[in-house]
Amino acid sequence: MKYVTLMIGAATLGISAASNAAQPAPAPVASATQVDAKAVVADVRRIIAANYVLADVRPKLDAALAKGLEAGRYNVSDPGDLAARLNEDMTAVAHDKHLGIHYDPREQASLAARPPGAGDDDAPPSPEELHQATQFNHGILQLKVLPGNIRYMETLGFFWGGKPTAEAYDNAIRFLRDGDAIIIDLRRNGGGSPDAVQYLISHFLKPSTPIVTFYMGANKVDKLSSLPNLPAGRLIGKPLYVLTSGNSASAAEEFIGHVAGFKLGEIIGENTAGAGFRNSFFPVTGGYVISVSVGRAVLASTGKDWEGVGIAPTTQVDVDKALEVAQVHALKRIARTATGEDKRVLEARAAVLDAQLNPVATALPLNDYAGAYGERSVSLTNGKLFWQRGNGPKIAMVAIAPNEFSFEDDPVTHVKFNVAGNAVTGLELLRGDGSRVAASRNR
Repeated sequence: MKYVTLMIGAATLGISAASNAAQPAPAPVASATQVDAKAVVADVRRIIAANYVLADVRPKLDAALAKGLEAGRYNVSDPGDLAARLNEDMTAVAHDKHLGIHYDPREQASLAARPPGAGDDDAPPSPEELHQATQFNHGILQLKVLPGNIRYMETLGFFWGGKPTAEAYDNAIRFLRDGDAIIIDLRRNGGGSPDAVQYLISHFLKPSTPIVTFYMGANKVDKLSSLPNLPAGRLIGKPLYVLTSGNSASAAEEFIGHVAGFKLGEIIGENTAGAGFRNSFFPVTGGYVISVSVGRAVLASTGKDWEGVGIAPTTQVDVDKALEVAQVHALKRIARTATGEDKRVLEARAAVLDAQLNPVATALPLNDYAGAYGERSVSLTNGKLFWQRGNGPKIAMVAIAPNEFSFEDDPVTHVKFNVAGNAVTGLELLRGDGSRVAASRNR
């Protein structure tokens, strides 16, 4: 199973992928006799010298660690303190979000007990990895239909467990395929496996399209292309929108890079984490585990990596508004090729959602519109107007013009208020079927 960054648990808890992927919380403090800083540092220096991806940075890391050891900086009794100081010194040199050490005797023992080759990229997933992947539906957290037949998928990580994961993606692709546009939400996706990225992005590309090259050490080079055969078919040309944040890291950034580089769709949200290296985990003496960058990914579409810089969105918006902005963009695009009633509904829905994102200034204070209009009434609650007929449900109103409102769930129906001077005298209800109802304001 190939790892590019963190496991899904961090993303689920809203933890920053970039800052926490290689440095989980330390285990309980051990006694002073259990911390042998000299042995730990020696092991870390050996692992970095043999595996770190950037040859010119290896001696700099080695020198920094040797200097810290000689100066007594690592003479601490708390295993967590030692890990923190090592991380500070390595980060100061490499500025690498995949490089970090943490204290976890259980994980260290598990890694140390693996047979030769078990941790290699082409090794089959372990039972533990498959169990974790299954618990999170292989990283596919949500699938739902949004208004306008926009199909939405949220992923929390790019797990890869072979055939079971492929089948989970096949089911998701069949769901997405029937939409008029697709939104893939990677705002909480901290990364995972290049195999999973390859499988998902292949659905948006022609067969056997080169996508990425991994430079692994001095001699090994891994080149990946889009897959030739996909059970669920392809989605080439389908309007695609990908949501991003600063927590979108590593393998998630690879997918985002393909979408941006091949111009497959729009990237909406914030700049990604900039965690572009490929990492592996190694056991370190004394109960420690170190994550080391062992490979550099270069996108075929751009000839570049994203380490330290991330990938910029095509539309930059706050993370919490990215989904709604993507919906507006998708609705407007679908409406361009729609006809008749479908076109009218799509445009109206986009206008209402856009008005929610960018509130329209009303001609009068909202309280001035509140009142009774025949059997209908308008009330103000928590700074928002609500429409009600008789004792029916209250429906939230959205301003789309200075004296005109619509409804989130019924965007083609409008309410126009008649204003004389600074007073509302009545309203006109314009229904989607073309009928109209006029009512004066009750005295």
